[in-house]
Amino acid sequence: MHSPAPHVHEHDTISGVFIANIRAFTDPRGTFMESFRNEWFPWVSWEKMQSNCSISSAGVLRGLHYHFHQIDYWFVIRGRIQVGLADLRSSSPTFGHTATLELSEENRLGLFIPSGVAHGFLALTDATLTYLVNNYYDGADENGVAWNDPDFVVNWNTHDPIISDRDHKNPPYKDLLPEKRPL
Repeated sequence: MHSPAPHVHEHDTISGVFIANIRAFTDPRGTFMESFRNEWFPWVSWEKMQSNCSISSAGVLRGLHYHFHQIDYWFVIRGRIQVGLADLRSSSPTFGHTATLELSEENRLGLFIPSGVAHGFLALTDATLTYLVNNYYDGADENGVAWNDPDFVVNWNTHDPIISDRDHKNPPYKDLLPEKRPL
């Protein structure tokens, strides 16, 4: 038996970002839930779907990353993360807007992130994030902007995160070459 479709709604700050409120069924054995169905997002081709898993220690910040040819769908299966989003799409009605939200094993939210929206997360606890993408990995489509970009201010509530060398080297948006800026 499948669980009914979750309530899926567009984020109120960034156009094209959607949140799925996942329904869970719990009994003495544990919990069952469907965390994703491609039919929840019928406007997307999921032919080249790839599933990934990111395991992070508390205090780790990953991002901000963005893609031209990939959509992400995130679901936390363990712990809590604070997601940071920045709309880098110059043609978007919400260009320049940023948002944060919490995903956790308790709130059971799925997060749909369209191409051109920079995304990252701060692990508030040790956390396991599973994410689906609608295109196979392509290193040429791995892009990033500074997690602390002064023009796209994401309120991380931290000043000293644990961050990778790659993410530490991400430039501010103003320093991106024109071909690296989402339209």
